[in-house]
Amino acid sequence: MESGPAIYAGVVFALFGGGLLTWTVTRVRHREPVAHGVSPVASATLASLASVIMLALGTWCLTRV
Repeated sequence: MESGPAIYAGVVFALFGGGLLTWTVTRVRHREPVAHGVSPVASATLASLASVIMLALGTWCLTRV
């Protein structure tokens, strides 16, 4: 019964991380800003780092099942 919340959290983290990483890569490839009013390199780096952390959290949650 305790595995239900871990599966839900893992899937949510993985979907958010994957979506954010896909969106960031798409914006960078089209040479569009990832965040308006911020340095392009800093915003792409921060978004990529956040997406990798979310994917790692999703993986960690799913391995705890």
